[in-house]
Amino acid sequence: MKTQAAGRRALPFSRLLATLALVLFGIVFLLPFVWMLSASLKPEVDVFNYPVEWIPKHWQVIENYKKVWNGKANFPLYYWNSIKVSVLTTLLSVVVSAMAAYGFTKVRFPGRNALFLVVLATYMIPVEATLVPLFVIYRSIGLYDTHTGLVLLGGFSVLGTFLLRQFFAGISDEYIESAQIDGAGHFSIFGRILLPLVKPAIATYAILRFIWTWNDYQSPFIFLSDKALYTIQLGMNAFADRNGQFYSLVMAASVSAIVPLLVVFIVGQKQVIEGISLGGVKG
Repeated sequence: MKTQAAGRRALPFSRLLATLALVLFGIVFLLPFVWMLSASLKPEVDVFNYPVEWIPKHWQVIENYKKVWNGKANFPLYYWNSIKVSVLTTLLSVVVSAMAAYGFTKVRFPGRNALFLVVLATYMIPVEATLVPLFVIYRSIGLYDTHTGLVLLGGFSVLGTFLLRQFFAGISDEYIESAQIDGAGHFSIFGRILLPLVKPAIATYAILRFIWTWNDYQSPFIFLSDKALYTIQLGMNAFADRNGQFYSLVMAASVSAIVPLLVVFIVGQKQVIEGISLGGVKG
C-alpha cells in the first residue's frame, strides 16, 4: 500500500510541465473565442472597454442577435445553404472515400498500388493550381453557380481515401475470405461486414469533412455568384460589409456561424478521439 501511495504521489516533473503547457496553450486558444462571445452580448459602446470586461456590465443579447437574424443580409438563408452544402458534401465524401479505400485495400486488381500512388500524388498539387481549369469546366457543363457543383467539389477527397484506407488495411483479410466462401460479393462484404468495423474512422472523417466544408470560403467565393446561393462564409462577408463598424453585431454573427461546428464536435468528440487513437496505433 505504501508503495502504491508513493507511486501516486510521484508525478513526473516532465508530465507536470507538459500538463501546465497544455493548459496554458488551451487558455491562449480559448481567449479569442471568449472575447468574441463576450462582445456579442454587449452594447457597442462597451466592446472595447479597457481593461477587458469578460462578463458584460450591460447586456444587449436579444437586440444584437435579433439584428443579425432579422437584418438585410438574409442570415437565415446563408445558414440554410451552408447546412445543405455541408451535409450533402459530407455524405458524398464519406461514401466515395470509404468505397475507394475498400477498393485500394481489399480488392485485388492489376496495378492497384501504382494507381493508389497516382491518386495520392494528386494531393501534392496545390488547390489553387486547379482552380482555373475547374472554373472553365464548371462553366462549360453548367455546374457553375450551383450547390451541386460545390458538393461535387468536396465530395471526392484524396485525404479521406488515404485516412480510411489506413483503417481498412488494419482489418484481417480472413473476414473477406470467410464471407466469400459463404457467397458474399464485395458490396455485401463492404456494407455489412467491414463498414461496422471502421465506424470510428467513418465518424471521425465525417465530422472533419463537415467542419472543413462549413469553414470553406475559397470554393463558394469562386464558384458562386448568385447571392441567393451564398453559404455562411460569404454571408459573413456580406454582413460585415453592411455592419463592419458594429463589432458587437459582427461578433454575434460570428458566434451564430460557429454554433453548428460546436454542436457537431461536442456530439462526435468521443468518436473523433477514438478514431484518432486507433489511427495512431495502426499508423
